[in-house]
Amino acid sequence: MINRKSLERRSFVKQSTLATGAVVLTPMVKNEYGFQSSVDETIKVSLIGCGGRGTGAAVQALKASKNVQLVALCDAFMDRVKDSLKNIKKAIDDGRADVLPEHLFDGFDGYKKAIELCDVVILTTPPGFRPMHFKEAVEKGKHVFMEKPVATDAPGIRSVLETAKQARLKKLNVVVGLQRQYQDKYLQLVDRIHKGKIGDIVAAQAYWNGAGVWVRPREAGQTEMEYQMRNWYYFNWLCGDHIVEQHIHNLDVVNWVKQGYPVKAQGMGGREVRKGPDHGQIFDHHYVEFEYADGTIMNSQCRHIKNCWSQVNEVVIGTKGKVNFGPGLMSGKGGKVIYQHDENGDPNPYQVEHDLLFAAIESGEYKYADTENGAKSTMTSILGRMATYSGKMVTWDEAIGSDVSLMPQQYAWDAIPPVVPDSSGNYPIPVPGATNVV
Repeated sequence: MINRKSLERRSFVKQSTLATGAVVLTPMVKNEYGFQSSVDETIKVSLIGCGGRGTGAAVQALKASKNVQLVALCDAFMDRVKDSLKNIKKAIDDGRADVLPEHLFDGFDGYKKAIELCDVVILTTPPGFRPMHFKEAVEKGKHVFMEKPVATDAPGIRSVLETAKQARLKKLNVVVGLQRQYQDKYLQLVDRIHKGKIGDIVAAQAYWNGAGVWVRPREAGQTEMEYQMRNWYYFNWLCGDHIVEQHIHNLDVVNWVKQGYPVKAQGMGGREVRKGPDHGQIFDHHYVEFEYADGTIMNSQCRHIKNCWSQVNEVVIGTKGKVNFGPGLMSGKGGKVIYQHDENGDPNPYQVEHDLLFAAIESGEYKYADTENGAKSTMTSILGRMATYSGKMVTWDEAIGSDVSLMPQQYAWDAIPPVVPDSSGNYPIPVPGATNVV
Protein backbone atom coordinates (compact mmCIF):
# COMPACT_ATOMS: atom_id res chain seq x y z
CA MET A 1 0.00 0.00 0.00
CA ILE A 2 1.01 3.61 -0.49
CA ASN A 3 2.81 5.39 2.34
CA ARG A 4 -0.05 7.82 3.00
CA LYS A 5 1.93 10.01 5.39
CA SER A 6 4.39 11.02 2.69
CA LEU A 7 1.93 11.11 -0.20
CA GLU A 8 0.70 14.63 0.45
CA ARG A 9 4.23 15.99 0.57
CA ARG A 10 5.19 14.16 -2.62
CA SER A 11 2.11 15.40 -4.45
CA PHE A 12 2.97 19.01 -3.70
CA VAL A 13 6.63 18.50 -4.58
CA LYS A 14 5.74 16.87 -7.89
CA GLN A 15 3.15 19.53 -8.67
CA SER A 16 5.59 22.35 -8.00
CA THR A 17 8.40 20.78 -10.02
CA LEU A 18 6.08 20.26 -12.96
CA ALA A 19 5.04 23.88 -12.74
CA THR A 20 8.63 25.13 -12.77
CA GLY A 21 9.99 22.55 -15.19
CA ALA A 22 12.70 21.61 -12.67
CA VAL A 23 12.09 17.87 -12.63
CA VAL A 24 15.18 16.05 -11.37
CA LEU A 25 15.43 12.38 -12.34
CA THR A 26 17.86 9.64 -11.45
CA PRO A 27 20.13 8.16 -14.13
CA MET A 28 18.99 5.24 -16.26
CA VAL A 29 17.79 2.23 -14.30
CA LYS A 30 17.29 -1.27 -15.66
CA ASN A 31 15.79 -3.99 -13.49
CA GLU A 32 15.67 -7.76 -13.90
CA TYR A 33 12.44 -7.53 -15.88
CA GLY A 34 13.96 -5.28 -18.51
CA PHE A 35 12.18 -2.01 -17.74
CA GLN A 36 14.46 0.98 -17.91
CA SER A 37 14.00 4.70 -17.77
CA SER A 38 15.99 7.90 -17.77
CA VAL A 39 15.53 11.60 -18.24
CA ASP A 40 16.07 11.12 -21.98
CA GLU A 41 14.03 7.97 -22.49
CA THR A 42 10.45 7.95 -23.77
CA ILE A 43 7.86 6.20 -21.61
CA LYS A 44 5.40 4.60 -24.02
CA VAL A 45 1.76 4.49 -22.94
CA SER A 46 -1.20 2.55 -24.36
CA LEU A 47 -4.81 3.42 -23.60
CA ILE A 48 -7.33 0.57 -23.42
CA GLY A 49 -10.87 1.87 -23.04
CA CYS A 50 -11.53 5.11 -24.91
CA GLY A 51 -14.53 6.62 -23.15
CA GLY A 52 -14.50 9.90 -21.28
CA ARG A 53 -12.57 8.55 -18.30
CA GLY A 54 -9.99 6.88 -20.50
CA THR A 55 -9.52 10.01 -22.57
CA GLY A 56 -9.06 12.07 -19.42
CA ALA A 57 -6.60 9.58 -17.95
CA ALA A 58 -4.50 9.60 -21.12
CA VAL A 59 -4.32 13.41 -21.03
CA GLN A 60 -3.31 13.31 -17.37
CA ALA A 61 -0.60 10.75 -18.13
CA LEU A 62 0.79 12.97 -20.87
CA LYS A 63 0.71 16.00 -18.56
CA ALA A 64 2.60 14.07 -15.86
CA SER A 65 5.89 14.18 -17.76
CA LYS A 66 7.30 15.39 -21.05
CA ASN A 67 8.85 11.94 -21.41
CA VAL A 68 5.43 10.29 -21.86
CA GLN A 69 4.38 9.33 -25.41
CA LEU A 70 1.00 7.85 -26.32
CA VAL A 71 1.69 4.97 -28.71
CA ALA A 72 -1.57 2.99 -29.00
CA LEU A 73 -5.31 3.14 -28.32
CA CYS A 74 -7.82 0.32 -28.12
CA ASP A 75 -11.56 0.10 -27.56
CA ALA A 76 -14.29 -2.32 -28.54
CA PHE A 77 -15.48 0.33 -31.02
CA MET A 78 -13.29 2.14 -33.54
CA ASP A 79 -15.45 5.26 -33.50
CA ARG A 80 -14.65 5.66 -29.83
CA VAL A 81 -10.93 5.16 -30.51
CA LYS A 82 -10.94 7.92 -33.11
CA ASP A 83 -13.01 10.32 -31.00
CA SER A 84 -10.76 9.75 -28.02
CA LEU A 85 -7.57 10.36 -29.99
CA LYS A 86 -9.04 13.53 -31.46
CA ASN A 87 -9.84 14.88 -27.99
CA ILE A 88 -6.46 13.87 -26.56
CA LYS A 89 -4.68 15.70 -29.38
CA LYS A 90 -6.72 18.82 -28.71
CA ALA A 91 -5.44 18.80 -25.14
CA ILE A 92 -1.86 17.72 -25.95
CA ASP A 93 -0.78 19.32 -29.21
CA ASP A 94 3.00 18.88 -29.05
CA GLY A 95 3.18 15.66 -31.07
CA ARG A 96 3.26 13.24 -28.12
CA ALA A 97 -0.26 12.05 -28.99
CA ASP A 98 0.45 11.48 -32.69
CA VAL A 99 -0.41 7.78 -32.72
CA LEU A 100 0.25 5.78 -35.89
CA PRO A 101 -2.96 4.63 -37.64
CA GLU A 102 -1.78 1.01 -37.44
CA HIS A 103 -1.65 1.37 -33.63
CA LEU A 104 -5.39 2.03 -33.32
CA PHE A 105 -7.12 -1.21 -32.35
CA ASP A 106 -10.70 -2.31 -31.81
CA GLY A 107 -12.67 -5.43 -30.99
CA PHE A 108 -12.33 -7.85 -28.09
CA ASP A 109 -8.69 -8.88 -28.69
CA GLY A 110 -7.07 -5.59 -29.69
CA TYR A 111 -5.92 -4.96 -26.12
CA LYS A 112 -3.19 -7.59 -26.52
CA LYS A 113 -1.64 -5.71 -29.44
CA ALA A 114 -1.82 -2.39 -27.59
CA ILE A 115 -0.16 -3.86 -24.49
CA GLU A 116 2.73 -5.23 -26.56
CA LEU A 117 3.65 -1.71 -27.67
CA CYS A 118 3.94 0.09 -24.34
CA ASP A 119 5.76 0.46 -21.04
CA VAL A 120 2.65 1.62 -19.16
CA VAL A 121 -0.95 0.65 -19.84
CA ILE A 122 -4.05 2.62 -18.88
CA LEU A 123 -7.05 0.32 -18.29
CA THR A 124 -10.34 2.20 -18.46
CA THR A 125 -12.77 -0.17 -20.15
CA PRO A 126 -16.00 -1.21 -18.42
CA PRO A 127 -14.84 -3.02 -15.26
CA GLY A 128 -16.01 -6.48 -16.32
CA PHE A 129 -12.95 -6.64 -18.58
CA ARG A 130 -10.48 -5.43 -15.95
CA PRO A 131 -9.31 -8.84 -14.63
CA MET A 132 -8.31 -10.18 -18.06
CA HIS A 133 -6.72 -6.91 -19.18
CA PHE A 134 -4.80 -6.54 -15.92
CA LYS A 135 -3.55 -10.11 -16.14
CA GLU A 136 -2.28 -9.57 -19.69
CA ALA A 137 -0.54 -6.33 -18.73
CA VAL A 138 1.27 -7.86 -15.76
CA GLU A 139 2.22 -11.01 -17.66
CA LYS A 140 3.85 -8.74 -20.26
CA GLY A 141 5.68 -6.75 -17.55
CA LYS A 142 3.85 -3.42 -17.86
CA HIS A 143 3.21 -0.79 -15.20
CA VAL A 144 -0.51 -0.11 -14.82
CA PHE A 145 -2.98 2.63 -14.13
CA MET A 146 -6.44 1.08 -13.89
CA GLU A 147 -9.74 2.64 -13.04
CA LYS A 148 -11.98 1.40 -10.30
CA PRO A 149 -13.81 -0.93 -9.87
CA VAL A 150 -11.46 -3.76 -10.80
CA ALA A 151 -14.04 -6.51 -11.39
CA THR A 152 -17.78 -7.18 -11.26
CA ASP A 153 -17.91 -10.58 -9.54
CA ALA A 154 -16.03 -12.66 -6.97
CA PRO A 155 -14.14 -14.83 -9.50
CA GLY A 156 -12.89 -11.60 -11.09
CA ILE A 157 -11.74 -10.28 -7.71
CA ARG A 158 -9.83 -13.49 -6.98
CA SER A 159 -8.17 -13.24 -10.40
CA VAL A 160 -7.09 -9.64 -9.75
CA LEU A 161 -5.67 -10.57 -6.35
CA GLU A 162 -3.64 -13.39 -7.91
CA THR A 163 -2.34 -11.04 -10.61
CA ALA A 164 -1.43 -8.52 -7.91
CA LYS A 165 1.01 -11.07 -6.45
CA GLN A 166 2.78 -11.26 -9.81
CA ALA A 167 2.89 -7.48 -10.10
CA ARG A 168 4.63 -7.30 -6.73
CA LEU A 169 7.16 -9.97 -7.69
CA LYS A 170 7.95 -8.08 -10.90
CA LYS A 171 8.04 -4.73 -9.05
CA LEU A 172 5.44 -3.23 -11.37
CA ASN A 173 3.85 -0.03 -10.14
CA VAL A 174 0.04 -0.21 -10.09
CA VAL A 175 -2.20 2.75 -9.31
CA VAL A 176 -5.98 2.28 -9.02
CA GLY A 177 -8.27 5.25 -9.70
CA LEU A 178 -9.65 5.69 -6.20
CA GLN A 179 -8.51 9.28 -6.33
CA ARG A 180 -9.71 10.25 -2.85
CA GLN A 181 -6.68 8.34 -1.58
CA TYR A 182 -4.55 10.87 -3.49
CA GLN A 183 -6.57 13.94 -2.48
CA ASP A 184 -5.07 16.31 0.08
CA LYS A 185 -8.33 16.91 1.94
CA TYR A 186 -8.82 13.18 2.53
CA LEU A 187 -5.16 12.61 3.35
CA GLN A 188 -5.20 15.32 6.01
CA LEU A 189 -8.46 14.16 7.58
CA VAL A 190 -7.72 10.44 7.55
CA ASP A 191 -4.27 11.05 9.03
CA ARG A 192 -5.86 12.93 11.94
CA ILE A 193 -8.47 10.18 12.42
CA HIS A 194 -5.73 7.56 12.58
CA LYS A 195 -3.93 9.70 15.18
CA GLY A 196 -7.02 9.48 17.38
CA LYS A 197 -8.31 13.04 17.07
CA ILE A 198 -11.96 11.89 17.18
CA GLY A 199 -11.37 8.77 19.26
CA ASP A 200 -12.46 5.29 18.24
CA ILE A 201 -14.69 5.06 15.16
CA VAL A 202 -18.12 3.71 16.09
CA ALA A 203 -20.24 4.44 12.99
CA ALA A 204 -20.04 5.74 9.44
CA GLN A 205 -22.31 6.98 6.65
CA ALA A 206 -21.52 6.66 2.93
CA TYR A 207 -23.59 8.30 0.20
CA TRP A 208 -23.78 8.37 -3.57
CA ASN A 209 -27.24 9.72 -4.27
CA GLY A 210 -27.77 11.42 -7.62
CA ALA A 211 -29.93 11.60 -10.71
CA GLY A 212 -28.23 8.86 -12.71
CA VAL A 213 -26.27 8.66 -15.96
CA TRP A 214 -26.70 8.42 -19.72
CA VAL A 215 -28.92 6.07 -21.72
CA ARG A 216 -28.01 5.07 -25.29
CA PRO A 217 -30.98 3.95 -27.40
CA ARG A 218 -30.90 0.66 -29.26
CA GLU A 219 -29.97 1.15 -32.91
CA ALA A 220 -31.13 -0.79 -35.93
CA GLY A 221 -28.83 -3.67 -36.84
CA GLN A 222 -27.11 -3.93 -33.46
CA THR A 223 -26.49 -7.41 -32.11
CA GLU A 224 -27.47 -7.93 -28.49
CA MET A 225 -23.78 -8.00 -27.56
CA GLU A 226 -23.14 -4.63 -29.22
CA TYR A 227 -26.21 -3.09 -27.60
CA GLN A 228 -25.08 -4.18 -24.15
CA MET A 229 -21.51 -3.05 -24.79
CA ARG A 230 -22.74 0.40 -25.84
CA ASN A 231 -24.98 0.52 -22.76
CA TRP A 232 -22.53 -1.17 -20.42
CA TYR A 233 -23.65 0.74 -17.34
CA TYR A 234 -26.95 -1.17 -17.14
CA PHE A 235 -25.61 -4.74 -17.27
CA ASN A 236 -23.97 -6.37 -14.29
CA TRP A 237 -21.38 -8.39 -16.17
CA LEU A 238 -19.99 -5.13 -17.52
CA CYS A 239 -20.72 -2.61 -14.76
CA GLY A 240 -21.55 -4.44 -11.53
CA ASP A 241 -24.46 -2.03 -10.82
CA HIS A 242 -23.96 1.54 -9.67
CA ILE A 243 -23.23 0.44 -6.10
CA VAL A 244 -20.04 -1.07 -7.56
CA GLU A 245 -19.25 1.36 -10.36
CA GLN A 246 -19.71 4.63 -8.43
CA HIS A 247 -20.39 4.02 -4.76
CA ILE A 248 -17.07 2.20 -4.40
CA HIS A 249 -15.43 5.61 -3.87
CA ASN A 250 -17.36 6.26 -0.66
CA LEU A 251 -17.11 2.70 0.63
CA ASP A 252 -13.35 2.81 0.02
CA VAL A 253 -13.01 5.92 2.18
CA VAL A 254 -14.67 4.22 5.15
CA ASN A 255 -12.52 1.10 4.63
CA TRP A 256 -9.47 3.37 4.62
CA VAL A 257 -10.58 5.03 7.86
CA LYS A 258 -11.27 1.63 9.44
CA GLN A 259 -8.06 0.13 8.02
CA GLY A 260 -10.06 -2.97 7.17
CA TYR A 261 -13.05 -4.35 5.29
CA PRO A 262 -16.57 -5.36 6.37
CA VAL A 263 -17.18 -8.90 7.58
CA LYS A 264 -20.86 -9.00 6.60
CA ALA A 265 -23.70 -6.98 5.11
CA GLN A 266 -27.46 -6.94 4.74
CA GLY A 267 -29.65 -4.48 2.88
CA MET A 268 -32.45 -3.68 0.50
CA GLY A 269 -32.90 -2.16 -2.92
CA GLY A 270 -34.84 -2.28 -6.15
CA ARG A 271 -36.12 -0.47 -9.24
CA GLU A 272 -38.55 2.25 -8.24
CA VAL A 273 -38.26 4.57 -11.25
CA ARG A 274 -35.93 3.03 -13.83
CA LYS A 275 -38.09 0.04 -14.73
CA GLY A 276 -37.95 -0.18 -18.51
CA PRO A 277 -35.80 -2.25 -20.87
CA ASP A 278 -33.57 0.76 -21.57
CA HIS A 279 -32.11 0.41 -18.06
CA GLY A 280 -31.07 -3.21 -18.38
CA GLN A 281 -31.03 -5.17 -15.14
CA ILE A 282 -29.59 -2.90 -12.46
CA PHE A 283 -31.35 -1.39 -9.44
CA ASP A 284 -31.94 2.34 -9.09
CA HIS A 285 -31.45 2.35 -5.30
CA HIS A 286 -29.51 0.39 -2.68
CA TYR A 287 -29.35 0.68 1.11
CA VAL A 288 -26.80 -1.50 2.88
CA GLU A 289 -25.76 -1.98 6.49
CA PHE A 290 -22.12 -3.12 6.53
CA GLU A 291 -20.55 -4.42 9.73
CA TYR A 292 -16.82 -4.47 10.50
CA ALA A 293 -15.06 -7.00 12.73
CA ASP A 294 -15.16 -4.68 15.77
CA GLY A 295 -18.91 -4.11 15.42
CA THR A 296 -18.70 -0.71 13.70
CA ILE A 297 -21.63 -0.16 11.35
CA MET A 298 -21.40 1.66 8.03
CA ASN A 299 -24.76 2.70 6.63
CA SER A 300 -24.54 3.01 2.87
CA GLN A 301 -26.93 4.74 0.47
CA CYS A 302 -26.74 5.00 -3.30
CA ARG A 303 -29.57 6.11 -5.54
CA HIS A 304 -30.16 7.05 -9.19
CA ILE A 305 -33.50 8.87 -9.15
CA LYS A 306 -34.13 12.41 -10.42
CA ASN A 307 -35.59 15.18 -8.26
CA CYS A 308 -34.51 13.56 -4.99
CA TRP A 309 -32.02 14.55 -2.29
CA SER A 310 -28.54 14.35 -3.76
CA GLN A 311 -25.43 13.64 -1.74
CA VAL A 312 -22.00 12.22 -2.52
CA ASN A 313 -20.12 12.15 0.75
CA GLU A 314 -18.75 10.23 3.72
CA VAL A 315 -19.24 10.89 7.43
CA VAL A 316 -17.46 9.02 10.22
CA ILE A 317 -18.39 9.25 13.89
CA GLY A 318 -15.96 8.68 16.73
CA THR A 319 -16.18 8.57 20.51
CA LYS A 320 -14.79 12.13 20.69
CA GLY A 321 -16.14 13.75 17.52
CA LYS A 322 -16.86 13.28 13.84
CA VAL A 323 -15.58 14.02 10.35
CA ASN A 324 -17.72 15.27 7.49
CA PHE A 325 -15.49 14.73 4.46
CA GLY A 326 -17.55 16.81 2.01
CA PRO A 327 -16.79 20.19 3.60
CA GLY A 328 -13.51 18.86 5.03
CA LEU A 329 -14.65 19.40 8.61
CA MET A 330 -13.47 17.60 11.74
CA SER A 331 -15.40 18.55 14.86
CA GLY A 332 -15.39 17.52 18.49
CA LYS A 333 -18.17 17.21 21.00
CA GLY A 334 -20.51 20.18 20.95
CA GLY A 335 -19.50 20.92 17.38
CA LYS A 336 -16.16 22.53 18.26
CA VAL A 337 -14.00 22.68 15.14
CA ILE A 338 -10.86 20.56 15.43
CA TYR A 339 -9.72 20.96 11.84
CA GLN A 340 -11.16 22.61 8.73
CA HIS A 341 -9.48 21.82 5.44
CA ASP A 342 -9.18 24.61 2.88
CA GLU A 343 -9.17 23.04 -0.59
CA ASN A 344 -8.20 26.28 -2.32
CA GLY A 345 -5.02 25.60 -4.28
CA ASP A 346 -5.02 21.83 -3.70
CA PRO A 347 -3.77 19.84 -6.70
CA ASN A 348 -6.26 17.84 -8.76
CA PRO A 349 -6.18 14.30 -7.31
CA TYR A 350 -6.83 12.77 -10.75
CA GLN A 351 -3.64 14.45 -11.94
CA VAL A 352 -1.72 13.61 -8.78
CA GLU A 353 -2.32 9.88 -9.39
CA HIS A 354 -0.47 10.13 -12.68
CA ASP A 355 2.17 12.58 -11.48
CA LEU A 356 3.24 10.14 -8.76
CA LEU A 357 2.99 7.03 -10.92
CA PHE A 358 5.14 8.43 -13.71
CA ALA A 359 7.62 10.03 -11.31
CA ALA A 360 8.20 6.56 -9.84
CA ILE A 361 8.57 4.99 -13.28
CA GLU A 362 10.97 7.69 -14.47
CA SER A 363 13.19 7.16 -11.44
CA GLY A 364 13.07 3.37 -11.77
CA GLU A 365 11.43 3.00 -8.36
CA TYR A 366 8.77 0.54 -7.22
CA LYS A 367 6.40 2.56 -5.00
CA TYR A 368 2.76 1.89 -5.79
CA ALA A 369 0.82 -1.31 -5.14
CA ASP A 370 -2.83 -0.23 -5.01
CA THR A 371 -4.28 -3.46 -6.38
CA GLU A 372 -5.11 -5.33 -3.19
CA ASN A 373 -7.00 -2.41 -1.69
CA GLY A 374 -8.68 -1.69 -5.03
CA ALA A 375 -9.82 -5.30 -5.23
CA LYS A 376 -11.06 -5.47 -1.64
CA SER A 377 -12.94 -2.17 -1.84
CA THR A 378 -14.48 -3.44 -5.08
CA MET A 379 -15.40 -6.62 -3.20
CA THR A 380 -17.01 -4.47 -0.49
CA SER A 381 -19.24 -2.99 -3.19
CA ILE A 382 -20.02 -6.44 -4.61
CA LEU A 383 -20.86 -7.66 -1.10
CA GLY A 384 -23.35 -4.79 -0.83
CA ARG A 385 -24.91 -5.73 -4.17
CA MET A 386 -25.20 -9.34 -3.07
CA ALA A 387 -26.98 -8.20 0.10
CA THR A 388 -29.53 -6.05 -1.75
CA TYR A 389 -30.14 -8.53 -4.56
CA SER A 390 -30.68 -11.44 -2.18
CA GLY A 391 -32.30 -9.66 0.76
CA LYS A 392 -30.15 -11.81 3.03
CA MET A 393 -27.25 -11.35 5.39
CA VAL A 394 -24.11 -12.19 3.39
CA THR A 395 -20.69 -12.65 4.97
CA TRP A 396 -17.43 -11.50 3.42
CA ASP A 397 -16.15 -15.06 3.23
CA GLU A 398 -19.32 -16.26 1.47
CA ALA A 399 -19.14 -13.37 -0.97
CA ILE A 400 -15.47 -13.56 -1.95
CA GLY A 401 -15.66 -17.36 -2.14
CA SER A 402 -18.62 -17.31 -4.52
CA ASP A 403 -18.26 -19.15 -7.82
CA VAL A 404 -21.13 -17.22 -9.42
CA SER A 405 -19.60 -15.71 -12.56
CA LEU A 406 -21.31 -12.88 -14.41
CA MET A 407 -19.07 -13.05 -17.47
CA PRO A 408 -19.88 -14.43 -20.94
CA GLN A 409 -18.58 -17.76 -22.20
CA GLN A 410 -17.45 -16.13 -25.45
CA TYR A 411 -16.40 -12.63 -26.48
CA ALA A 412 -17.66 -11.92 -29.99
CA TRP A 413 -20.20 -9.58 -31.56
CA ASP A 414 -22.52 -12.47 -32.40
CA ALA A 415 -22.07 -14.21 -29.03
CA ILE A 416 -24.91 -14.45 -26.53
CA PRO A 417 -24.41 -12.17 -23.47
CA PRO A 418 -25.02 -13.54 -19.96
CA VAL A 419 -28.50 -11.96 -19.86
CA VAL A 420 -30.91 -11.49 -22.75
CA PRO A 421 -34.28 -9.74 -23.01
CA ASP A 422 -37.61 -11.54 -23.05
CA SER A 423 -40.22 -11.19 -25.79
CA SER A 424 -41.21 -7.79 -24.35
CA GLY A 425 -37.63 -6.51 -24.42
CA ASN A 426 -37.26 -6.62 -20.62
CA TYR A 427 -34.26 -8.13 -18.86
CA PRO A 428 -34.36 -10.45 -15.84
CA ILE A 429 -34.22 -8.40 -12.65
CA PRO A 430 -32.81 -9.64 -9.32
CA VAL A 431 -35.56 -10.53 -6.86
CA PRO A 432 -34.77 -10.30 -3.12
CA GLY A 433 -35.60 -13.55 -1.40
CA ALA A 434 -35.23 -15.51 -4.62
CA THR A 435 -32.02 -14.47 -6.41
CA ASN A 436 -28.96 -16.63 -5.76
CA VAL A 437 -25.85 -14.48 -5.25
CA VAL A 438 -23.29 -16.88 -3.76
